[in-house]
Amino acid sequence: MKTKTLKKNKVNVVTLGCSKNIVDSEILMGQLKANNFEVEHEAKKDDSSIVIINTCGFIDNAKQESIDTILRFADAKAQGKVDKLYVTGCLSERYKPELEKEIPTVDAYFGTRDLPHLLKTLKANYKHELVGERLLTTPRHFAYFKISEGCDRPCSFCAIPLMRGNHISTPIEELVKQAKNLAKSGTKELLLIAQDLTYYGLDIYKKRNLSELLNQLSDVEGIEWIRLHYAFPSGFPMDVLDVMNERKNICNYLDMPLQHISDNMLKSMRRGTTKQKTIDLVNKIRDKVPGIALRTTLIAGYPGETEGDFDEMKNWVEESRFDRLGIFTYSHEENTHAYKLIDDVDDTVKQERAETIMEIQQGISFELNQQKIGKEVKVLVDKKEGDFYLARTEFDSPEVDNEVLISAKDNYLRVGDFANAKITGAEDYDLYATVI
Repeated sequence: MKTKTLKKNKVNVVTLGCSKNIVDSEILMGQLKANNFEVEHEAKKDDSSIVIINTCGFIDNAKQESIDTILRFADAKAQGKVDKLYVTGCLSERYKPELEKEIPTVDAYFGTRDLPHLLKTLKANYKHELVGERLLTTPRHFAYFKISEGCDRPCSFCAIPLMRGNHISTPIEELVKQAKNLAKSGTKELLLIAQDLTYYGLDIYKKRNLSELLNQLSDVEGIEWIRLHYAFPSGFPMDVLDVMNERKNICNYLDMPLQHISDNMLKSMRRGTTKQKTIDLVNKIRDKVPGIALRTTLIAGYPGETEGDFDEMKNWVEESRFDRLGIFTYSHEENTHAYKLIDDVDDTVKQERAETIMEIQQGISFELNQQKIGKEVKVLVDKKEGDFYLARTEFDSPEVDNEVLISAKDNYLRVGDFANAKITGAEDYDLYATVI
């Protein structure tokens, strides 16, 4: 029995997981709107007749969150609060048979590349002319910008190729068109994302072509910042750094997940590099782009990680002084190469090691932030919360990096605008500033 009146043509899209999933949801929403559906992202009211959950299947915690969300909406459907429930994304790609068996309340499950099939199920047409057009879920002044899909890397711990398939680059001309459309709608910052940015172009241009893509994107009128996320260290194309130096609208920022530094771990992880090569690469990047902000991601508790391996990573983090750093505890994922290994590091030890690394990084971040006091910076205003505007420098990505807090009592700023500010104070992960 229905407990309330549902809007027949209204769709609630719920997104879990990474920024790549956000882009997929935005494209789905753009297609639905073009087919005359009323569509909301993570609607606050339970008045949508259709719910589509875009799931994550990356590691244990993400999978559990996806399953919990499916169960919550399956229960809502049983109570008559939802007419139709569909599940798409990575978890659905990876575990479709199991999900169909365990949660049959869901009307249909779709994989990561099933958008036309999903639309057909909703009696909507896949509109090819809309390629690249989407309904942003982020504030309109910045947008995640996916330049390729899938991954060809053989990393032992990673299930992404199982869920996303092989690497497919999007042609440059198509990406430039997307960037122009976004700029016309008010987007000022593009956050380039992919499973592996540095592999871009190898499949369609037979060479690593990220530098050429950056050249053309930086020519798009209205795009003032371009930020690089998820660059693989092995085979890193150094000409990207030349473009970064030449073009003012390419941020001096690079997100490069390095995962570990111990040669034992790097070899078992099948990362295609060594400790010395990694150290040399970081030094070369810093030499070539002085002042670049380097973000990295690490894994604690990979199978076989000894105290010695961990100490090596800990000492390297202290020495390398990354501007930004995050760490995951290892998740033992079936059908990955590492699943053949014994998951022999206790969960408590994994967590302790991760916390130790983050304590070190917290101290590094505090020291680096203290050095910024008195400096003038260009900031982009993301939002207003309470008595403060929350802004970012070119060295900070949304959600994961530092925020610059500017008093809303003493200054008037518009969300989405750039401003010049002077840093007046600093904490571990926050900066305080006044507008110049």
